[in-house]
Amino acid sequence: MLKQRLLTAIILAPLALTGLFALEGTAFALFTGAVICVAAWEWSRLSGLPKAGQIIYPVAVGLALLGAWRQPHLLNQALWAAAFFWSFALLLVFTYPKTVHWWRCPSRRALMGLFVLLPAWSGFVLLRDLGAFWLLYVLLIAWVADIFAYFTGRALGKHKLAPAVSPGKSWEGVAGGLVGTILLSLATSIYLDLAALHSLILLLTTLVITAISVLGDLTESLIKRESGMKDSSNLLPGHGGFMDRIDSLTSAVPIFALLMIYLGGGML
Repeated sequence: MLKQRLLTAIILAPLALTGLFALEGTAFALFTGAVICVAAWEWSRLSGLPKAGQIIYPVAVGLALLGAWRQPHLLNQALWAAAFFWSFALLLVFTYPKTVHWWRCPSRRALMGLFVLLPAWSGFVLLRDLGAFWLLYVLLIAWVADIFAYFTGRALGKHKLAPAVSPGKSWEGVAGGLVGTILLSLATSIYLDLAALHSLILLLTTLVITAISVLGDLTESLIKRESGMKDSSNLLPGHGGFMDRIDSLTSAVPIFALLMIYLGGGML
C-alpha cells in the first residue's frame, strides 16, 4: 500500500501543481472543473444514485460550472451558499445519527453534493484570480492542519472529536492542527511584512479555515459511513478517490475565498 501511495503521489503531484499554478483563466477553470466533475461522479456513487444517475449527475455539474463561468456574478453567490451549507453540515456531523433521516435518501445526498462541489470550484477560480500566492496559502492550511493533526492525534489523542462519524479523529488532533496553522500564519505575516491589524485578520482567518477544513473531511466521512464505502472510488491507487483528496478543500477553499474578498483587501 505504501508503495502504491508513493507511486501515485509521484505521478500526480507534478500534474496537480502544474494545473493549479501554471494555468490561468479559462485553462485553470477547465482543469479544476474536470477535477470537480470526477469528484461529482464519485459523489453520485456515495449518494446511492442508480447507474444512469451516475452519468447524468457529473454532466449536470459540468453544465452548471459552464453556466457559472459565463455569468461570473454567480461565483460570488456560490461562496455565500457555501457559508450557509457548511453551517448546516456542522449540525449534521455533530447530531449524527439522530438527524440522518434528513438527508439519507439519494436525491438529498446528491443535492448536498451540489453545495459541496460548485462553491469549491468557484472558490478555486476566484482565488486564482486574486493570485497564486493565496491559492497556495489555503492549500497549505489544509495540508499543514492535516499533518499536525495526524501526528498530534497519534501521540496525544484521547478525546474523540466525532466518534460516530470518524472514530480516528480527536480534539487533541484538531488542537495540533491549529498550532501548525498558527505557525504558518505567523510565518506568512513576517514574509509579507503585514501590519499588525492585517496580521491579526490573517491569523483569525487561518484559524477559521483550519476548523472548516476539518468539517469538510468529517462531512465526506459522514456520507461514506452512510453509504458503507471506505473510499469515494479507486481512481487513485493507495489514496482512494478524488473526493478523498479534496474533501477538506471543498469547505476550506470557498470560505477562504469569501473571507479574502470581503476582509483581506489590505493583504491583496
